[in-house]
Amino acid sequence: MKLRYKILAAIVVLLGAGVLTLVWAMSHTAPCSAAPPLPADATLMKGIMRRCYGPPDVVLKYEDVPKPTPADDEVLVKVHAASVNPLDWHYVEGTPYLVRIDGGLGKPENPRLGVDFAGTVEAVGKSVRRFKPGDEVFGGKFGAFAQYVTVREERAIALKPPKATFEQAAAVPIAAVTALQALRDKGHVQAGQKVLINGASGGVGTFAVQIAKSFGAEVTGVCSTKNVDLVRSLGADHVVDYTREDFTQGAARYDLIVDNVSTHSVLDYRRVLNPNGRYVGIGSTSTGHWFGWLESPLEAWVLSPVMSQKFGLMLAELNKRDLAVLADLMQSGKVTPVIDRTYKLSETAEAIRYLEKGHARGKVVLTVDSGN
Repeated sequence: MKLRYKILAAIVVLLGAGVLTLVWAMSHTAPCSAAPPLPADATLMKGIMRRCYGPPDVVLKYEDVPKPTPADDEVLVKVHAASVNPLDWHYVEGTPYLVRIDGGLGKPENPRLGVDFAGTVEAVGKSVRRFKPGDEVFGGKFGAFAQYVTVREERAIALKPPKATFEQAAAVPIAAVTALQALRDKGHVQAGQKVLINGASGGVGTFAVQIAKSFGAEVTGVCSTKNVDLVRSLGADHVVDYTREDFTQGAARYDLIVDNVSTHSVLDYRRVLNPNGRYVGIGSTSTGHWFGWLESPLEAWVLSPVMSQKFGLMLAELNKRDLAVLADLMQSGKVTPVIDRTYKLSETAEAIRYLEKGHARGKVVLTVDSGN
């Protein structure tokens, strides 16, 4: 065998071994580890922790953990409410396996959980200028399922609108920012356009209907029978009950489709988009271990270059500017968060189990106080 073929064969073997090693590393689940000893002089708070991947009932622990201290550029927030997102259960269970690239191979790198929060500023670092103790705020920071969280002043934190309760404000960050950026930044929505929201009764969907209306769009919401009245009450001009009608087989055409559930193929969506229409994929009902909710959005992204319509996927970026936009929309009454159920912080596992079933109307919220 010539030398170049031997070298090529060796490269193929090495690449194959590397792929197999990566597959094993991403799919391997390490056993749960014990909580480390608490520092003797630490001030404690309650928080939700997980030190392995698995079912919420098994891996989530309601524990005493050290209360954080704000750095010079940070704000210490006493959390009054937090909300649960699909992202949280994916990080709890470690599926699809792609989330482990960020969350940690084998077991979580960071044992804390949760992002969305609303609460009261308790203390600020010496260089903080935007906030002061007593301010009511909301935002996003990993580790929000706890009695306290620290957030950098310049990151995803904003003043809570006076009209909103803490529970309502906590429902906003991931879901509403996703809806806003999908419509405005990815979908380039304009007044008078026809916009379809597939999965209009869920966390992102309920915000998307209201935000699209605030842009002056003509909105069609797709949901199940029991949620038709809810979606109509949010301002949808038309509501399609998917148990009775398949919108991809109808005569209506849309300038923009925001898809939270990916219940159809890309070709089906293409048929009901206008020639220069846009499709923004956010989520999916798929539960595959490798790609999961990313399967349909990735398919759309791959096929987009060969189609006249624009197909893309959406990953939100939490930031203070968009939180301020949403605060204004809430204060003006154009956006009102929909809350399905509330649970205590100590009941986080139950809240995540409920959200996993896929039937939540709007958001699932955790209430946090010194006693739970």
